[in-house]
Amino acid sequence: MGQKQNLVSITEDLEQEYSKHTDVWEDSPFKWIRLESSKRKGAIGEKIVERWLKDNGLEVRRSPDSDADRIVEGHRAEVKMSTLWETGVYKFQQLRNQNYEFAICLGLSPHDVHCWVIPKPDLIQLWKSGKIGSQHNGSRGSETAWFSVDPTNVPTWLEPYGGTLEDSLTKIINLTKGQN
Repeated sequence: MGQKQNLVSITEDLEQEYSKHTDVWEDSPFKWIRLESSKRKGAIGEKIVERWLKDNGLEVRRSPDSDADRIVEGHRAEVKMSTLWETGVYKFQQLRNQNYEFAICLGLSPHDVHCWVIPKPDLIQLWKSGKIGSQHNGSRGSETAWFSVDPTNVPTWLEPYGGTLEDSLTKIINLTKGQN
């Protein structure tokens, strides 16, 4: 066997080891999103949330500035989306203390969807209390926060903020209609 053939054989063996992690996405309606750049994923997430909310009768438009992503029924919303990482968690990143009222955190698994809606004051308090972490500079970081969620073992602090699309939609309606 020549060197090239040997190398081909090695890569074929390794393909089995590595591709088993991505097989779960093979028949997923969300597979195409994973192939996009982070920036494009963010834009796609915003459009998914916008169309979902509009399909459910809410008025949604783009924010006129970069402190929020969308205006939902006159209320400023930040949208974060994560596809499920190979480690089995979502990572909602780049949460900032900007001018928005609540964050919509949309998680896409190969064949499931999760969503949490966190009012900004709660988000800031969770950050200050250490339940969610600073993304840069460890505990000294103050610019951006992030958190991980295993959708099969959701932390108790996150439970009041939704989990399902139905619960999250109800939360958004309550927040935007003043029914908290």
